[in-house]
This record gives sequence, C-alpha cells and structure tokens, in this order.
Amino acid sequence: MRFRVTAIALLGILVAAAVLTANEPGRIAAATEAPGKTVAAAVTVSPRPNIVLVLMDDFSLDLLQTMRSAESMRRDGASYDAAFVVDSLCCVSRSSLMTGQYPHQTGVLTNTANLPNPYGPIGGFDAFEAHGNPDRSVNLQLQQSGYTTGFVGKYLNAYEPRDGLVPELMPGWDEFDVLFGSAYDGWGFVQSHVEDGRLRLVDHPIPSSAATPEEKDAAYAGTVTSDLALDFLRRHRDDEKPFYLEVAPYGPHSRTNPDTPWPGEPLFPPAMQDRPGVVEPGGNCGQVACSDLDLDDLSGHGDDQADNRPVREDGTPAPAWKPQKTALTDGAAVVDLRNRARMVQSIDRMVEQVLAEVDADTFVVLTSDNGFHLGQHDLERGKGAPYASDSHVPLLVVGPGVEPGLRTQVVNNIDLAATFEDLAGLQPAPWRSGTSFAASLDDPTARGNRFAFLEHTYAPSLGADPDRAYAGGTIDIIPSYVAVRSRDALLVRLDLDPDWEATDFAWEFYDYRDAAFERTNSFADPAKRDQVRRLQRRLERFATCHEKAGTTVATRCRALTH
Repeated sequence: MRFRVTAIALLGILVAAAVLTANEPGRIAAATEAPGKTVAAAVTVSPRPNIVLVLMDDFSLDLLQTMRSAESMRRDGASYDAAFVVDSLCCVSRSSLMTGQYPHQTGVLTNTANLPNPYGPIGGFDAFEAHGNPDRSVNLQLQQSGYTTGFVGKYLNAYEPRDGLVPELMPGWDEFDVLFGSAYDGWGFVQSHVEDGRLRLVDHPIPSSAATPEEKDAAYAGTVTSDLALDFLRRHRDDEKPFYLEVAPYGPHSRTNPDTPWPGEPLFPPAMQDRPGVVEPGGNCGQVACSDLDLDDLSGHGDDQADNRPVREDGTPAPAWKPQKTALTDGAAVVDLRNRARMVQSIDRMVEQVLAEVDADTFVVLTSDNGFHLGQHDLERGKGAPYASDSHVPLLVVGPGVEPGLRTQVVNNIDLAATFEDLAGLQPAPWRSGTSFAASLDDPTARGNRFAFLEHTYAPSLGADPDRAYAGGTIDIIPSYVAVRSRDALLVRLDLDPDWEATDFAWEFYDYRDAAFERTNSFADPAKRDQVRRLQRRLERFATCHEKAGTTVATRCRALTH
C-alpha cells in the first residue's frame, strides 16, 4: 500500500542528526531571534525553577470552558490564545514537542512505522528511536544539567511491551511511569516503573463489572495518572535539586478496543463519578452544565464546504479531498462532545491538585498534543487537518514572575523545549528549531513569533494506530500539506497526489478576520492577493530551510517565524 511522504519530510529524514551537546547550567539565556539578534531577556526567576508540563490528549478548545483549573491558570498566569501544534497527530506532535524540531527533522511523520516501505520506519516510537530523537529530547538536557526528571502517562505510539519483553528505559528519565496503550480504554492496562535503573511492569486489571463506581474510579487511567503525578511531586518538592515532570493523561482521547472494558461503554469513557446519574443527573461537565454543550460549541459545525474546495495556483478549482457530507450525525456529535467534557473533569481535578501541591518556584504548563474535530469541515471524528479545530490548542502558564494576562505572540509546540531550557538557565540546544517564549512570561509585550509552520504527511493508518478506532474517521483522508499560520490567517499548500514520487499542489487560504473558522477558501480572491503572496513567499522559504543539517538548519527555520 502506498503512502505519501512529502519531499520536505524525506529530505529531513535523510539529513544527519545533530551532534548532542550538553549545556551547562547558568543564568537564563536570552531567546535567539536570528544570528546576531536577540529578543528581550527572559523572565528573572530562581536559577533552577521546577517545571511541570501537563500534556492532554486530543483536547479541543471547545472543552476549555469546562475546566476550573484552566480558569484559575488564566486568572493567575499567562494565556496564549495563538498557540498551535506543528502537526495535529499524536506521535508526530509529541516527538516534535520533546525535541523542538519539525517532523521532517525528527523523522516521525505518522503514528505508526508503516513498514515495509523504502525509507524505514516513518512514524511511531520506531521512527522516534531510529532517528536519534531520545538523545535530542529536552528531558535529557535537563537531566544532564542537574534536574530530576519524571514522566507519567501516555508516552509515544507503539512504545509497548513486545513479545513479553519489557521495553527499554528511555534516556533522560529518572522516573518513567508510562501507561501503555490499553489505557486508552480507561481500564485494564499495564504501567512501567523504574527499579534499580531498569523498567518493570505493573498490572492494573479491569475491575469487575459489579464493582462500585468508587472501586472502578480508583482503577481508572485518569486516577492512576493523577496518583503517580502527585506522588512524584510530594517526594521531590522539598529536594535541593529542581525537577521536571511531564504528565500526559490519556483523556479525552477515545477508546480503541470496542470490546473493553465492559459492554456498552461510550466511545469517550469518562470516570464513573462524572457520568450521568452517578453524582449528577446529567453528569459532570465542570463549569458548564452538560445539557448546555451542543453544536454551537463546535465552531464552524454545519458550514457548507462547497466554497472550501482547494484551488490551483492560477485560481482554478482542484479536486475536492473531503467527503461530500460527513456521516457523523448531529446527535452523535453532541453525545461525543459531552462525554469528552466529562472525561476532561478527571484531568481538571488532577491539575487543581498539582497547582495545590507545587511551591512558588514551580512553573506549571497546560496544553495538548493536538485538537479534535467532531463533524466540522465535513470530516468525522478525528484530527490531522490544518484547521483551527485540530491545530489550535490551549497554552496556559503559571509560575514565578509570570505576569497575569493574555499573550498575543504566536507559539508553536516546538517552542516548548527551548522555553524549558531557557527557564532552567540553559542555552537552548543548537538544533532546536523552536524559539523560547520565556521572555513573554513576565513581559506580555515582549517581542515573539508572528508565524507558526505546520506540516503533515499522508499515510494509511497501518498497524496499531489508535486513531483507526473512529468508524469512518479521517486519518486516511487528509492529504499531505505544509502550512503557515499567523494570528489572523492560514495558508495551506496541499499535495493531493497520494504517490510518494509525485506532487499535485493545491491551495487553501482563510482570513480569520472574516470569520472565526474556515468559512471560505479565499486564495483566489483579488482582495486577498497581497496577503496570500506574502505568506506564500514565507512558506516557500520554510520548504527549503532543511537543506543543510545541524545548527544552520535550526537557525534558518527559527528565523522564518519572526
């Protein structure tokens, strides 16, 4: 079966990986804008603050209104309303977050390895390891500089026990409590744990169907994730060494096994206490009554896609790549939306507890690996598209010296690695293509990025891809693309040819000053011509920023976002 690998991705896979260079602890570095230029100095905090990253799974912005913890973080910290992910696909996004590099640099282009093919593994953990990404991940730099590092929750797709063998402990983690892939179903999963420098497995069996709601919730993946995270914080909050903790709950991702844990389970499985009729008649959707969540919360839902068809460079119509009409009914979309909101409440309780446990010298960051669509764009359940439903994510930061308020800088999730190094007093590693936004934490007006680049590679979902769980889902529909996003606009260059040896480019352009969602493809609108051309030139430069390996690559890619 053929899959589509973009030219930019293939060249990125073939370039040599940058040589790992350990950074020495020191004062917080200024964020580099381009060779010879710097932006405002980073926030002044303790030389070695603690850092906690909470990375949700498939969290769409329509759910943020339900979270009390998010409201608290928005009130007390920095809120970035123009935060995006480099690719709205789980493993691709997470690999880029950890390394601060684009997918064409990490070589992780899909959720699964998709073997055999002429290029070796192109996705999942197999590609992450094959292309040397563990040695370029931010946790390793932090550990080498004196941080205690911990991981709890979902790691990377296809990082699993195989043939009864315990997987290898990844470099850069002192504690590594991974919940493996069966945790998607909420119950009945295996967890890793470090003992004497090696991993051992801990089994979390499915409770009996006759168990009480309290007994079931004690074994729920969200509860186990919370318990492990809070245990780490309580053991290390008084240490002399600083710590870095990544907490990655599985919610609100769907189940992947239709037969577990019990018959009749919803596709999106909340904790028992959040379900209808257990504590509240309509269930628990946090700050919002579940009955108030409806299609109006899904921005752009029901929009006629006839005027969203891609066009050629000359403005003539290109083949439509979306289905004529999604098979997901309005009723099913509302059911899913409400269950996803109920799932989020276990995360909300965890984040509130995390905020209560950490001290004043700790940064807490809340974000997601990608968004999610539920019928918008005539697409069924899923992600992977360049549109705001999929690529626009929350980014909230609280901690020492953070000035409360809204931030207007554009942030990509590849910026997090450099930011964490910056906050830790390290010079960001030279191969980071992302740019630190630490300067904006205490100065909301600090100069930051104005653009984020996105890239996505089409490939059929082979193997144990968790996103195959969606009947009629979209992971096998969305073509390869590169895109540039600003606060106000999105330009997408699609490659409609599914063969990896050919290209068939088409374009979509959306101006968010015209509508809050992608209402009309206005690429060929004469009134938008200048705006489109400026973004096209920037996107063309991005498509060639990978021509040289090492530091030069990262510097050239970084410079394009300003």
